[in-house]
This record gives sequence, C-alpha cells and structure tokens, in this order.
Amino acid sequence: MSISIRTFAAAFAALFLLSAAAGAQSGHHHHADGGARPDDHAPIGVMAEHMHNKGEWMLSYRFMFMDMDGNRDGTDGLSTGEVLAQFPVAPTEMTTMMHMFGVMWAPLQQITLMAMLPLVQKSMDHTTRMGVDFTTDTFGVGDFKFGGMVRLWENETHHFHFNAGMSFPTGSVTETDDTPAGNAQLPYPMQLGSGTYDFLPGVTYTGRIESWSWGAQANGVIRVGRNSEDYRLGDGYQLTGWGARAITDWVSASLRLDWRDWGNITGADSSLNPRMVPTADPDLRAGRRLDIGVGLNFLVPKGVLAGNRFAVEAMFPTYQSLDGPQLEQDWMITAGWQYAF
Repeated sequence: MSISIRTFAAAFAALFLLSAAAGAQSGHHHHADGGARPDDHAPIGVMAEHMHNKGEWMLSYRFMFMDMDGNRDGTDGLSTGEVLAQFPVAPTEMTTMMHMFGVMWAPLQQITLMAMLPLVQKSMDHTTRMGVDFTTDTFGVGDFKFGGMVRLWENETHHFHFNAGMSFPTGSVTETDDTPAGNAQLPYPMQLGSGTYDFLPGVTYTGRIESWSWGAQANGVIRVGRNSEDYRLGDGYQLTGWGARAITDWVSASLRLDWRDWGNITGADSSLNPRMVPTADPDLRAGRRLDIGVGLNFLVPKGVLAGNRFAVEAMFPTYQSLDGPQLEQDWMITAGWQYAF
C-alpha cells in the first residue's frame, strides 16, 4: 500500500505541475464539441470516448481499485470449502490497484492520438486444505497502449468516431512470489500483462442536448500469437452506455451500464499446475458480467485550477456468470484527473 501512496502522490504532483505550466502558456482550452461542460467527458471509467481539436493536448491520471471476494461457478456462489473440495488451494480475495497515466494529442482535426501506461499492484489471499493462509503480491508496469480516434461524423448534437489501438507486452508474465511451496511462478490473474500484442478496435457515439448528454461505446480486445510462457489470454468484448446530466456549470452526475465478455486462455504456462489452484487452470478464466455505475464529473470553472477536471465513478455487478471456480468481482471505483491545453 505504501508503494501505491507514494506513486499516487508523485504522479499527481508531476501531472499537476505540467498542467499549471501548460495553463500559464495557453491561458484556456476548448473542446471539439464546443463549450466547456462537466459532462463533455464520459464517466471517468470510459476510455477514448472524446476527441480534441487540432493541436490540442490532454494529460490524464486515473486511479482504479477493484475488489474480488468469494468464488463463483456460473451464477452460483461457492463457499471456500466447496472450492477446497476440488482443489488443494483456494483463492479467497483479490484486490487490484492501477495507476493509469495518459496523454492525448490531436495532430489533425479528424484524428486524435492517445497513449496510456499503467502501474499495477495486485494482492491475492489464499487458504489451503491444511488450514494455511497466505498472500501473494505483484507490482509493476502493465501493458502500454497506443491508439487513435478517427472522427467519422458529427453535428451539434451527435458525434461518431472509430477507435483503433494496440496493446504492447510491457507487463511481466513471469511474476513469482513466496507460497507454502516456496518461491513459485504465480497464476494467470496475478501477472501484470498479457505478454502478447493485442488489437483494440472500437466505435464510440456521444450526444448531448441542453443539460443532458449520453453515449455508447463498443470495444474489443483481439490477442495475437502466444507469449513467452506459451499461452494467450482470451479475447474480450465490451459494450457500455451512459447518460449524464449537468447539475451546475461545474458538476454533472452519470449513470452507466457496462457489459463485458471474455474467453478462456489458449495454451498453458507449463510451470503452473492446473490441479493445484483454480487460478492456474486456463479453462477456468472465461466469464461475462453486467455492471451498473454511478459517477460525478467536476470541471473547475475559474481560479488557479481553471480547466482541470476531476471525476469519480463506482461500479457494481448486477449479473456475473463465470467459468469457475473463479473469484467474483464485488465492486470497483475509478477516480481521475484530466487537463487539456
């Protein structure tokens, strides 16, 4: 936890100084859809949903925390005892913290480029049939993502753009930690990246009228080849839609639905024993989930922080079906900062 706090403080301070310097040079900023409103941007948990005018830059930082507690098979919850009846070791809880640093730049009016680099910290609690409890941890750089958005069509109310990106395997897939069996290669969910080059296609629609705004986005993750440990994570698909209302000129509230579907692993890490713990079984990784999210967006209208955006969004699953035993998600919160110049 102390690493995360130090990282958070250093990252936020650095980005804040950059925004202050940029603000001193530019004095103002504007957005491609005209007019600065708190709901010009989607809920903070949605990525690559807005574009910028030619020559405009944007810096961003997001902090994401996800908690997974308890196991599930299909839509049924499983007790720890039921998991231990199948495996000698059962995962009981997992937390994931991510610091996502982002930059966007529009070299042309019709194209906005973006890059994102995450720092990831994971922790998983386990128990064994012998009653031994232990925890494994990982921390490091995740997979770097680079992509672009191409403006397809827009008017004063509606906007469409195409998303195209790629994920690069900068995150480790060879993380180890101490276990009751000694220092060992950690199972798939505890690794920091995919280890493969992944395509990230998508399409985004946004609209607004008066104090209301809304949007929808479809994304995919298409993984290519196999990584250094001879496996490939499953492809993933996401469909999300949201609505927001500007309460004042500096704050808006949002409601979002998010559907995700992801596949099992192809191949296997030969250093993992799939009969020891369910997280080491490549055929127990797929699932699908519907989340509902509530969020707030803040746009500072004046003063030294004028133009800075702050936002928070909390997501809760309303349905999840997992190829289990598999840890189920309980909740996730995302907080972030954005500044365009």
